[in-house]
Order: sequence, then C-alpha cells, then structure tokens
Amino acid sequence: MSRTQEVDYNSPIYVQLREAVRSKIEEGEYAPGTAIPSEHELMSIYGINRSTVRNAIDELVKEGLLKRIQGKGVYVLKQIERDLEVLGGFTQTMAEKEVRSTKKILQKGQRRAGKKYASIFEIDEREMLYYIKRLDYADGEPIAIEEIFIPYTLVPNVEEIDLSVFQMFDIYKFYRINPMRAWQTLDLARLTQADSRLIDINKEQTVFLFACTTYDEDDRVIEYSKSYTRVDKCNFTVHFHNERKV
Repeated sequence: MSRTQEVDYNSPIYVQLREAVRSKIEEGEYAPGTAIPSEHELMSIYGINRSTVRNAIDELVKEGLLKRIQGKGVYVLKQIERDLEVLGGFTQTMAEKEVRSTKKILQKGQRRAGKKYASIFEIDEREMLYYIKRLDYADGEPIAIEEIFIPYTLVPNVEEIDLSVFQMFDIYKFYRINPMRAWQTLDLARLTQADSRLIDINKEQTVFLFACTTYDEDDRVIEYSKSYTRVDKCNFTVHFHNERKV
C-alpha cells in the first residue's frame, strides 16, 4: 500500500493506528500467521514517525493480537474462540478451530472429595475423586491450566489409561458413560506465581476461569473441571434465544 492514509490529529495518533491495525486483523486483511506491514511501511502509509508506530504495535502485542519475531517482523496471532453453549473438550474445541493441540499432564491421582466437591457430586466427603491437572497447548503455545475432578467409582481403572493419548470423552465411552449436558460459568481469577509461569504470564495478570459441571443422561454429575485460560489467547461466544412466542 503506497497511498498515505489520513490521520485525525484530534485523537492520539498511536491509538488510531492501533485501531486501524486491529480492524484489519478482525476483517481478515491481516490473517493469522502472516506478518503485518513493517514499521517503515506503516510510517509511509500513515505519514507518522517510528515511535508512534512502535507504541501502537506494542499495545497490540500486549493484548496478544500480535507477536514480534526477532529478525522476521510482527505476526498476527490466532485467537481461540470458545462457545460456552457447546459441550466438548479442549481437544475437540481446538480441532474445530483447526488449531494443533497438545497436553502435558502435570499431576494425577486420587484425593478425598472433601466438603466442597462432595457437595458438587452429591457424595460423601470421604469418597475418592480422580484428580488431573494438565497444561494445554495451542499450536505449541501454553494457553491454559486445567483441573479435572471425577468420582473414582465411575472410572476405577483410569490410572491405566494414557491421558496424553485419550480424551476424557473417550474414557467415558470406555465406561459407557454418556455426557449429556453441562453447566458452565465464566469468571476472572489470578494464578500462583508457579502456575503463571507455566502459561507465560506474570502473576499480576488475570485469566479466564471456566468452571464446568458435566451431567450424564441420568442427570448425575460425572465431572467438574476448572480451566484457567489466558485472556489474550481466548474469546468466547454466548447465544441468546428468545423463548417468547409472538
């Protein structure tokens, strides 16, 4: 693009450039995985100086829309859209978005239900749960820490199953468990310093906390999970339905 574009000097120029680049990303002109125009090209297009260009780009890098790659330029990152009304696991969600997903198991084993989880699963506090803590990657980049709680009586031999190969939905099929519906909530949270490092953020940054309670066809709670997801790597959709008849 060689034509100089107009700039409105009544508002901060770097903000205008930031929003112009954001619009081009949202409209698909700057596609995920591709480089945006160089600093020199943006200076020429908008008739502004280098420091203004850098300030605008730095803002979008902080938001997670862009990434600087040394010696190559600034690239558009792919945002993961999560539909809160769709019942599906991390791997399924990533596959639908054509994103390569991998998982790393951080911790797994049995634990007592205790008061909180006994209430969720409607079981005795002394009953055992199977607990999994894992790190989720999208295209090789860590984006979420997930904790999963399952009544041990539902999946008594789960230790023998390779969790890096099979999804939880596959495991449920092994035990003839049929997930039918889920109740999901969204909140903001902060991680410990150790967990923050795992997903490459500092402990002062907030994350999305998706808490999900999954039910089977008998309306029994079969899973409770918490996913701590990077805000800069995920957006979400909610569908509203008008149930009123005209």
